[in-house]
Amino acid sequence: MSDIPPQADPAEAARRAAAARQRFFMIGLFRLSGALILIFGIAIGMEKFGWVQGDKAKWMGVIVASVGFFQFMIVPRMLARAFATPKQP
Repeated sequence: MSDIPPQADPAEAARRAAAARQRFFMIGLFRLSGALILIFGIAIGMEKFGWVQGDKAKWMGVIVASVGFFQFMIVPRMLARAFATPKQP
């Protein structure tokens, strides 16, 4: 009859908090690694490395930078949606 949810035991609450913290750090690490990959792809495209030059550097830079951009912008949102607690009816 009341709208107050039942109280969970403290161990369950601590476990859920630890899992949420791990998920938060995982999303942050994916975003950080995506930013680093994006910067690396831009550096490749600017021909900052001797092992790839010319037209190949431009295309390789575009590919690597687009992977980094996808990992920086899209993957954390997908993970957040996957980790979301389902809403109760």
